[in-house]
Amino acid sequence: MDDERQHESEGVYVVLDNLRSAFNVGSILRTSDAAGVRTVYLCGVTAHPPNRKLAKTALGATDHVRWRYLKRTEDALAELREIGVPLIGIETVAGSIPYGEFTFPDPVAVVFGHEIYGISEPALALLDKVVQIPMRGFKTSINVATAAGIVLFEIVRQHREGQDSDSN
Repeated sequence: MDDERQHESEGVYVVLDNLRSAFNVGSILRTSDAAGVRTVYLCGVTAHPPNRKLAKTALGATDHVRWRYLKRTEDALAELREIGVPLIGIETVAGSIPYGEFTFPDPVAVVFGHEIYGISEPALALLDKVVQIPMRGFKTSINVATAAGIVLFEIVRQHREGQDSDSN
């Protein structure tokens, strides 16, 4: 893996808190590579390589995106906080901010939780902010891999716009 990728932002980190589906994890790793994510933290029961189902949807992304497995999500968050990275959860809870109204800092860590239960309470307590994807339909949630794609490319868009305005 090339540590000096041209398309990488200052620092977008992804933290997966107890995702059970290896297919979702593989998809998020693939999307993370496409979005130039610096590191993906695979925490708790989150599927991690080697895993046949994960590899099937990652399509080789594990060779190109940096990833780490940590047993506890709180350890990943503490590590990121220690290097000065703001921690932003993607979750629908009281007080969460619609993602289109939130300016994602650079660097930033975005945390995605369990497919059914969301971000664990211990991890949620450590976050700086919580951002949500507003739901317009009957269902109040979407697939976590889909949510990751929406949020990661919003971050890419915002960071690119920030770079464009810096160069003017």
